[in-house]
Amino acid sequence: MAEDNGYSALQKSRQDQLLKMVAKGFYNELIKYGIKRQEVITVAGHLLDNLMQRNLAIDKTEEYYNRLFTVADIRDEWSSGQKLSIADVAIRPLAVSLIPQVAAWLQMPHINESFIPPYPETEPGLYAYFEQPTRQYFQIEYAGQPVGIIGAEHIDSESAKLEMRKLVGDRGFRGKGIGKRAVFLFLYHAFLILRMNKVYIHSDDINV
Repeated sequence: MAEDNGYSALQKSRQDQLLKMVAKGFYNELIKYGIKRQEVITVAGHLLDNLMQRNLAIDKTEEYYNRLFTVADIRDEWSSGQKLSIADVAIRPLAVSLIPQVAAWLQMPHINESFIPPYPETEPGLYAYFEQPTRQYFQIEYAGQPVGIIGAEHIDSESAKLEMRKLVGDRGFRGKGIGKRAVFLFLYHAFLILRMNKVYIHSDDINV
């Protein structure tokens, strides 16, 4: 039976689980950066203040992103075909045949140097890199066409955390929301399939 907001019971359960994991990760980060436990209540109050002080611009932004995607929009075919998708964007395990294209993307100016540390610069180096057991990479597809990669580095099953990296290599497909959808699918996979507790990224100082 469908819920009033359009979620099925399973979709609502997944949404609630995702929100709980995000909240737990946010809480852990607050503690990590020196926020005292009793001060977390103050932070929660500030969050509620921001929610209550909604203005037109915030409403439009929230409406825009909600219109883009929700957990209910994800088509989960992981158990049957190792594929997750939202509309025309999908992620699936990185095919070995795509590695030469990945190498070509990384040769574009300022691409590889934006990663910390950078990827190997040769195809043989990339083959060995992606085979490492502490990494899990996916190809990003748009309308069935590979346009980038997204993946996990430093997978730590004991502490349930990993680092995320993403690249939309084809310039013609940047700025279309493909990367945002791919990240959403990746987080769904990380939190609900791999059962991770924390996903983090590394960025240089100029990458706002």
